Amino acid sequence: MRGGCLRGGALGARAARGEHARQAQSRRKARAGLRHPKGFAGTRRAAHRRTVVSMRIVIAGGHGQIALRLERLLSARGDEVAGIIRKPEQADDLRTAGAEPVVLDLESASVDEVAAVLEGADAAVFAAGAGPGSDAARKETVDRAAAVLFADAAERAGVRRYLVVSSMGADPRHEGDEVFDAYLRAKGSADEAVRARPGLDWTILRPGMLTNDAGTGLITLAASTGRGPIPRDDVAALLAELIDTPATTGLTLEAISGSVPVTVAVKGVAGN
Repeated sequence: MRGGCLRGGALGARAARGEHARQAQSRRKARAGLRHPKGFAGTRRAAHRRTVVSMRIVIAGGHGQIALRLERLLSARGDEVAGIIRKPEQADDLRTAGAEPVVLDLESASVDEVAAVLEGADAAVFAAGAGPGSDAARKETVDRAAAVLFADAAERAGVRRYLVVSSMGADPRHEGDEVFDAYLRAKGSADEAVRARPGLDWTILRPGMLTNDAGTGLITLAASTGRGPIPRDDVAALLAELIDTPATTGLTLEAISGSVPVTVAVKGVAGN
């Protein structure tokens, strides 16, 4: 199955995309009319803001461990979330997380096909990856080429807010012949391609060693943090906060576990 929306309902895919675009325009107008609170508002006020104006967010790699966590967080706060997946059998997991599953293989899709999914979105998150056990060739086709494709599609669809889940140590000039070396080069090349796009308000997140420990909500966030672990729970919470913080546009950030609450950490780097 090359591509298809598993959404259901009376609207066809084209009508649904048009409706998403109209809703996105209404949301942007509503947000423009809201007075942004000064300073750190705290989670209660932030949650209240989100009940007033929700967003439509499209996540590439929608069945990944971080993506599923992020989908649960975003849908719980009232956002409309769509996750791009490669396998139809993954759809139920996304529905359980509160996301709309969209079956589309980013390794074979065209820019126009991906842009059609992104049409009307307020933000896009690239969280896809070839995953453990994949070879160097798939690092190239997923971690680099699919990331570039998704960025191209976001620009074409007019989606400005754009987040990338990269990797600490990502560098297009990284040396080495192992698969992990190819992974770091692919991620680094993708990051460079995103930075070169004036049509995107991008933020690149490079988490440390990912764990499945329960999140603490406490992190260290900076341009350079040094090595360290971080739970996937906290990465998802951080992404949710970054989506809402356009003042982090143009930043490449590293994140590890630390002692600063996620919201405070994001506020601390915003605008720097």
